[in-house]
Amino acid sequence: MPYYIYRIAAFPIRRLEKLEQYAAFRDASARAKLLRAEPASGEAGTIRVILADNELHAEDLLSQQRAPQPNPDDD
Repeated sequence: MPYYIYRIAAFPIRRLEKLEQYAAFRDASARAKLLRAEPASGEAGTIRVILADNELHAEDLLSQQRAPQPNPDDD
């Protein structure tokens, strides 16, 4: 399964933009770190690496709302 690098823009609407695709996590992670370190050239958003079967699956995973982690102090 490939690793995908996406830019996620939240304003004015949530938008996913596939940037690159890698076969190994090490390469994807290194490239994502470089993209995060580059000064933003008008492109605001978060850079994410995700492992998925294909682009559609990656976008589905990135679009899902995650449940908040349980807080042990809430008991």
